[in-house]
Amino acid sequence: MRILIDIGHPGQVHFFKNLIWEMKKKDHEIKVTARDKDVAKYLLDHYGFDYTIVLKHKKSLLGKILGYTIATRRIENIGKIFKADLFLSCGSVYAAKASEKCKKPHIAFDQTEHSVEQYRIYEPYTDIICTPSCFLKNLGPKQVRYNGYHELTYLHPSWFKPNFHVLNEIGLEKNERFSVVRFISWKATHDIGHKRSSTEDKVKIVRKLNKYGKVFITSEGKLPKELEEYEFKIAPEKIHDLLYYAQIYVGDGGTMANEAAVLGTPSILTSSLAKYSGTPTDLQNNYELLYIKTNISEVLNKINDLLNEKEVKKIWKKRREKMLKDKIDVTKWMIDFVGNYSKR
Repeated sequence: MRILIDIGHPGQVHFFKNLIWEMKKKDHEIKVTARDKDVAKYLLDHYGFDYTIVLKHKKSLLGKILGYTIATRRIENIGKIFKADLFLSCGSVYAAKASEKCKKPHIAFDQTEHSVEQYRIYEPYTDIICTPSCFLKNLGPKQVRYNGYHELTYLHPSWFKPNFHVLNEIGLEKNERFSVVRFISWKATHDIGHKRSSTEDKVKIVRKLNKYGKVFITSEGKLPKELEEYEFKIAPEKIHDLLYYAQIYVGDGGTMANEAAVLGTPSILTSSLAKYSGTPTDLQNNYELLYIKTNISEVLNKINDLLNEKEVKKIWKKRREKMLKDKIDVTKWMIDFVGNYSKR
């Protein structure tokens, strides 16, 4: 089978990478299209994938609208030249429309309930929408639920083995206590109208964490001066190793909060969007691997509670084990589902 995979975000490189490698082993042919966004191009190069950039990343809403026609046509043309049998994406509006133009099926993998505008555009041209079983919305007859999380495609123990050497790269000992903080830019269309952390709150969080060990901040936007000393640079493919060994994660980055949680690291998600998202809600309510806290006082109190618990990582390890027993190896499921799709 000839499969075209469209990637619009760096996290989607991680999501699809194991599927790509395994499908190639089974003699399927893969073509990747992508937007030149953030570190997506770096990751695609790092993993040695052959890909075509179809559009420079557009930050403004107008740019996204104007880019829709350009990217769609380019993916359509690539699909026809490649003779794609199937299109895959994480809810790409471009790939969905291109698949319709090519008269080929499109499978979307979606876990973002609040991305309503994107869903409305891609859904009419999509045959199957795969979501985690904890996805909060019923998307109708096209929806196929799997008992896992998006993040388990690359962080399930079958596919991810932490490398402690990453600690040496940023001057840490193996057992040294440290925390990871993530602040997002809040520029995505689905972020409009939602509360973000104030500069004052960010400073309070970092100062609180700093009492317990080193703090490493990764940020999509420019940090306030008071926090610049905590910003760090690490190769994007190594961030999950760092999260695995961290004592705690705190931030408004939802994906990274989920990643920390499934790796067995205590996670505090400060985003107001979390209440609309099934994955962090499931990780909180059913496994206590993650906490959703949007009030700064609650965030600071929870940091104290977690970091004053000496056995916190051992506790989370047991909770992670319970979660992994309940959930499936999502990549393995995808290999079977996509590989057998032509037989449906």
